[in-house]
Amino acid sequence: MDVKMMIQPTPNPYAKKIICNLDVKVTGKITFSQAEDCAHIPLAKALFELKGVTQVHFFENAITVTQDGSVSWDEIIEQARKLIKALLPQHNPEFSSPEEQRRREMSPELQQIEEILDRTIRPSLQGDGGDLEVVALEGQYLTIRYEGACGTCPSSVTGTLAAIQNILRAEFNPEIEIIPLTNEPT
Repeated sequence: MDVKMMIQPTPNPYAKKIICNLDVKVTGKITFSQAEDCAHIPLAKALFELKGVTQVHFFENAITVTQDGSVSWDEIIEQARKLIKALLPQHNPEFSSPEEQRRREMSPELQQIEEILDRTIRPSLQGDGGDLEVVALEGQYLTIRYEGACGTCPSSVTGTLAAIQNILRAEFNPEIEIIPLTNEPT
């Protein structure tokens, strides 16, 4: 099958979104921040091994590549296109991720928060090549981690964080406080 791609910028200057004509992850999403995490997925492993790449995020038919700024985007995109063309036709987009298992085991409160985020916040983040992970809920404190393009984006800790908190205060708990775990570019 002929693989077609479209490259899109994201609000994060360190991340680009590659939209493909084939799925890379049928259900859920996954972010790889270390090469050993994606050793079992040849497409992710190959992209992660490109010079300068610090993170690879799969969601539906989109791949977000985050880099450290040491390599030009032209060079990374040229190499990424070659790898995707070669590896995507054999890629299995139905692999399961630890996130999917984790969601099934969450408390009812966390499942409610996830449903609210899925409906309100995630579509915008995913449209920009990113996402967020709910890490923990302790009392009124919700810890989150930004993923994909959002992981090193300056706007994730300002406007996006305020939007998440306002929506969860309106729909879940008026006292909730959001604590972001930060991902600094290396």
